[in-house]
Parts: sequence; structure tokens; C-alpha cells
Amino acid sequence: MRKHSAKNQDDAAIDMTPMLDIVFIMLIFFIVTASFLKEAGIEVDRPEGRSGQPQEKANIMIAITSDDEVWMEKRRVDVRAVRANVERLKAENPEGTIVIQADEESSTGIVAEIMDSLNQAGFTDHVLATDIN
Repeated sequence: MRKHSAKNQDDAAIDMTPMLDIVFIMLIFFIVTASFLKEAGIEVDRPEGRSGQPQEKANIMIAITSDDEVWMEKRRVDVRAVRANVERLKAENPEGTIVIQADEESSTGIVAEIMDSLNQAGFTDHVLATDIN
């Protein structure tokens, strides 16, 4: 009698292996299909704009603080090194758009200098980020 009831308990166990396989397959799928965004490393107060459009492939972020510090990939960068950093990032992702996030209080001179160096390097697919109302 005891032998019979122990066998029924073994049969009632649920095999979790197929569920774990599906979870791992979904995890791999989301990792492979995810679009990775290169963060600038800081938050800035962007100026307001009414005619802005969202950028789908904005992968290269350049942030300018109110103190005119330039940040790329979560580290501070000299203005003269922005072009070299963008060239390296563009080589990794040729489809990506360059987004300049300038603080409202930053000087227009530093923004113009960065945009000019990008234009001289042949990168014409850069935009200036604004807050859309």
C-alpha cells in the first residue's frame, strides 16, 4: 500500500525544465534585439523647443553642462577630443545619430565649436536636443 502512494507523489511533480528553457530563450532574444544607447553621463536642462522630432537611432550622446563641461560615455572629455571620440563611436555604429544635449545655461560658443568640429569631420547627422512641450 505504501509503495503505491509514494509512486503517485512522484508522478504529481511538475517538471520546470521546459519553462526555464523558454525563459532563457526569451532573455537571449531581448538581449540580441535590444538597441543599446550610449549615455552622455550627466543630466542637463535642455532648452524648450516646439519643432523637435524624436530621433530613433540616437546612439552618440554629447552633453554640455552649464559650466561648459563636455561629457561623453559617462566621462568628462576635452572639447578638442570630441571629434576623435565621435569618430571612434561612429566606426562602431555607422547608423547612429549624434545628439548634442546642451544645458540652457551653457555658452553658445562651446556648442558652436563642437558642431563645427563635427561638420569638419564630415558628420552632418547631428542634432541639438530640446525639451518638447
